[in-house]
Amino acid sequence: MKPKQSNNESKKPDQVVYNEKTKRYDAALKPYATNVGSPVIHSTDNIAWKNRNIHKVNKHIKAKYEELKAAYDTMMEQYEYNNLIYQANFNFEPVVGDTYHLYSRENKSTFLSIIAPHECNFHHIGSFYLDADGIWHKR
Repeated sequence: MKPKQSNNESKKPDQVVYNEKTKRYDAALKPYATNVGSPVIHSTDNIAWKNRNIHKVNKHIKAKYEELKAAYDTMMEQYEYNNLIYQANFNFEPVVGDTYHLYSRENKSTFLSIIAPHECNFHHIGSFYLDADGIWHKR
């Protein structure tokens, strides 16, 4: 059993900041004022600043979202065209950079041709060129 301390020994004055766990005086380490002579801490009104920055951040994020959505839509359109062209019938090896025309037959099958739309009566889907990476781009 711990010996009982006298009242003077156990109780420190209110202005003394003593940490019982570490057995040290640590007023200088506290993130807040510890005595009456310390400067008063006032909370600043930052609601207007927060609202202004929230508005700016929301505009920035919305603009970035729209940019990414447009890029995604373009990529998906390119994917669909590439998928359609690579599934089409053609009996030649396309040359990089040349323009080719995609047509559909009455039976809904598709074929790729070098014949321009004004030179034939086929149902024209679109004109495309092949880049060096093997990706078809709509003209």
